[in-house]
This record gives sequence, C-alpha cells and structure tokens, in this order.
Amino acid sequence: MMNRRFPGVFSALAVTCGLVLASSAAQAAPDAKLLAAAEKAQPAVIDNLKGMVLIESGSLNVDGLMKMADMVEGQLKSTGFKTERRKATAGAGADIVIGTLKGTGKRKIMLQAHMDTVYPAGILGSQPYKVEGNRIYGPGIADDKGGIAVMLASLNILSNAGWRDYDTLTVMFNPDEEVGSVGSGELIATLADQHDVVLSFEPTAAKSVAKGEALLLGAAGIATATLEVKGRAAHAGAAPELGRNALYELAYQMLQTKDVPKETPGATLNWTVASANGPLNQITAKAQALGDIRITQPGAEKKLEAALRSKIESGKLIPDTETTLKVEVGRPAFVAGEKGAALAAKAQDIYKEIDRELALAPMTGGGTDAGFAGRSGKAAVVESFGLAGFGYHAKDEYIEVDSIVPRLYLVTRLLTEIGKQ
Repeated sequence: MMNRRFPGVFSALAVTCGLVLASSAAQAAPDAKLLAAAEKAQPAVIDNLKGMVLIESGSLNVDGLMKMADMVEGQLKSTGFKTERRKATAGAGADIVIGTLKGTGKRKIMLQAHMDTVYPAGILGSQPYKVEGNRIYGPGIADDKGGIAVMLASLNILSNAGWRDYDTLTVMFNPDEEVGSVGSGELIATLADQHDVVLSFEPTAAKSVAKGEALLLGAAGIATATLEVKGRAAHAGAAPELGRNALYELAYQMLQTKDVPKETPGATLNWTVASANGPLNQITAKAQALGDIRITQPGAEKKLEAALRSKIESGKLIPDTETTLKVEVGRPAFVAGEKGAALAAKAQDIYKEIDRELALAPMTGGGTDAGFAGRSGKAAVVESFGLAGFGYHAKDEYIEVDSIVPRLYLVTRLLTEIGKQ
C-alpha cells in the first residue's frame, strides 16, 4: 500500500525498488509477551465495553457522564494513577477526569479520549447492547467508548509488565467532545503543550467501510459563519416599496458568497440555516443565515473571513440594507505535521510485526480533539487509536471484535517505543 506521507516522485521510486527493499529488509518479529497479554485481555475489554455502553452518557446527560467519570477514574486508580476531577468550564457541567503517573524515563506522554456520546437518554431501549458474530453493537461503542477501553486495557497491560519508561504519563477523559469540547478544549491544548507526544483514541473505520485500519494525520477544524442583514419593515400589502427586504438581501449575499471558498485554500463553507423575523404581512426587517465552515489548513478561516467580507462589500441587491458577518472558530484544524507523521510511520512498522497493514489517512472532514492537542505544534499528535467500527452518530453503531487484540498490541508497543526515545 502506498504511503500517503510522501509525494508522487518518491512513490514512483518506491514502486521501482520496492521488491529490492522487501527482500533486503527483514520484518521484525512481534513482542511475544505483549501480544500474548493483548490476547488475554480481550474478554476484559469486551466486558468493559458492555459496562460503558450500558451507561447512557450523551453530552447533556450529566448523571450518565458522572457515572462514566467514576468508572474510568476507578480503573485509573487501580492501575496506580493519581487522579483529579475538574469541572468543564462550559456546557452541561460534567467532570473532566485526569490521571497522572510518574515513571523513570524521559518522555512525557499524554493519552486522550471522550466520555460523551451524541445519543439521547433512553436510547438503549431502541438500540440495545448486542453481540452478532464479529460485531458488538451499542450507542457510543465505537465513538468513543471503544477508544476508552483500548486505552485503559493498554495501560493495565503495561503496568502489569512493569513498564515505567516515561517521565510523566497523563490520561485525560473529557465529557463534551461531541458538542465541540466547549468546556475542555483549552485544557486539552494546555496539557498537550506540556507533553512530547499525544495519542488520541477516536475510532478507525470498519472493514466494511475501508480496506483496512488506519491512523489519522489530519482533521478539519470547525467554525461558524453568521450572516445578518438589517432592512426596514413596511406593510407587505399597502406599502411594500417603503420597506427594505432583509430576506431578499440575505438570499442575495448567500448566493454571491457561496463560491468564495473555492478561492480560499484550506477552507469550505456551506450556508445551512436561514431564518427571518416578523409577521407574514410585513416586509422582513431582519434575517440571519448560519454557515458551516471546515478548516483543513491552520489560519485558513481568517483568509476566508476576509474574502467573504470583500465579496459582501462589493455589492448589494437591496439599497439601504446593512449586512454584517461574524466568523467564530470552535475546534481548530488538526494537522499532524512531520513529528506526527514520523510517529505514525513507527506505528505502521509495529502493525507489520503482526502481519497487518495500517493506512495513514491524511485528512477527514470531521473534527477531533487532536486539533486542540496539536494547535501549537509542540507535541507530536496522532489520532484514531480506538477500535475499528462504524455507524457513529447513527443507528446500529458497532465495533469489530477482531480489531481489539491488534489495537492493544499497537498501543502497548508504540508506547514502549516512545519511551526508548
């Protein structure tokens, strides 16, 4: 499989000499102890998954989120971590769980996952936990309770093996990822900047969706554009000419700005919501549109905002109307960069030890907390160490059982390799 980290010239060279490289480089043997420990841990991982899925923990379900926090905190303590709870600074008011462990090595390593799901209270009534062959179904089981289960089991395996080859090992579970990490994003960014490496545990795609498991090297940032138009009210039947229709002007501005992102590398915009106030028999005085912005290059949102303002100022349909634009960034874009790509390449080598291929996905349109962790560029950040699955945010979300052992092996081996650096 072509390594996506390299440009086409290098890829062509790799094709030319690939047979020589394959024959001259011996594949490393797996770490027998870690692989055996991963295989032994699988039943406990499945039990842990079931326990978490049976806790409904939607982003607004504070009671469920607190139960999840109790559960993960207890497991961290049993592995020797010192734990603390912090209230999210915004949102529903659930707790963030942070665990820290001191070792004897040099590297500072952070692991992160989220406890919340998108599902409403009572979802287990229509989407229960169930096992069908190689799939286990349940709301939030892949996104992100599978990631939590992999993380906790990996830490337990390494603890039992006596691994302490790190300076500081930090674990963070936040309760609001699905609503933009509004109360935890800044803490993620602050903690990440204190570490050398951050592994984030969102899921990877199931085999029915993708050719193979992957790690993620990039994810779009998310911003919101708000377009507001002020016009003038007037009687829609008796004197419409005295009014200034804000709704017409809003539609005009939406249409004239829709192609602006095509000239702004690293940003997309789709106007997705529009509204207007006033009675049916009145020329609309105020109208508003909201746009979904995705950012794949740091700083692209500023360029997009400037281009949108320029287009808006270039002309209007309805005289005497006033149009204003506001762009607010929620989750920053995640771009792994050279440090993250090098770490992911090491992960690829580890997967080969157990005869599995690991793809590197350069970019996805969905947001991730890896964006906060990698915002400053100080730490090497890689995403998607969770289980293979699909159906996220939808009916019949599931994980694939046969991804459990490989993912446990990947995480434990990669952590030991990071500790050697």
